[in-house]
Amino acid sequence: MGKVSFVNPLALYNLFSAGLWGYLLYNAIVVYPKIGQPEFFYEIKSTLNAIQCGALIEVFNSLFGIVRAPLLTTFAQVASRLLLTIGVFQYLPEAENAHNKTFVSLVIAWSITEVVRYSFYYFNLTLTCGAPKLLVLLRYNLFWVLYPLGVASELLIIYSALPVGESKYSANVRWALIAAMLTYIPGFPMLFSHMVVQRKKIMRSIRSTTKKEN
Repeated sequence: MGKVSFVNPLALYNLFSAGLWGYLLYNAIVVYPKIGQPEFFYEIKSTLNAIQCGALIEVFNSLFGIVRAPLLTTFAQVASRLLLTIGVFQYLPEAENAHNKTFVSLVIAWSITEVVRYSFYYFNLTLTCGAPKLLVLLRYNLFWVLYPLGVASELLIIYSALPVGESKYSANVRWALIAAMLTYIPGFPMLFSHMVVQRKKIMRSIRSTTKKEN
């Protein structure tokens, strides 16, 4: 099986990112049951923020045409997550839903999504035949569950931060968070429909390949 150069910087970035999100997934599965909430939140919130901030690289990669990902879609997803990891977890850590299972569901949804996504990109860059079929199926099918779960968790956490933002800072912070929540109305359908369109193309390609092999 032929391979592209392993030292491809973009491939290494994806491999490293998959490993970091895998570490967070490990924490959600293994560490959380041992320490519970809110200890789990305070244990990983800074690590989660640092890893998510690394995704800003993807915005620049899209902006300069290094990758083919749509700029608007990439920016919307990264911005919505940074609102959580920086805006809420760093400045409004008292938000109630950051201290219960909602935060855990958020970490699990994000982590599984990113482990699969970055692994998919890595193998596409390093294997001449592309990513393994199982990984392709996971990439274009898990989003049916993980996207709604992630978005629901995000909105619940932001909602619980509204009174915290107002009492800790000002009413302007509350209204800013409400405005951010309203952006999910056009944002979620845009991101979700993008994945649905991509899934149709990929699944059509898989079925076509399978027929030829048979």
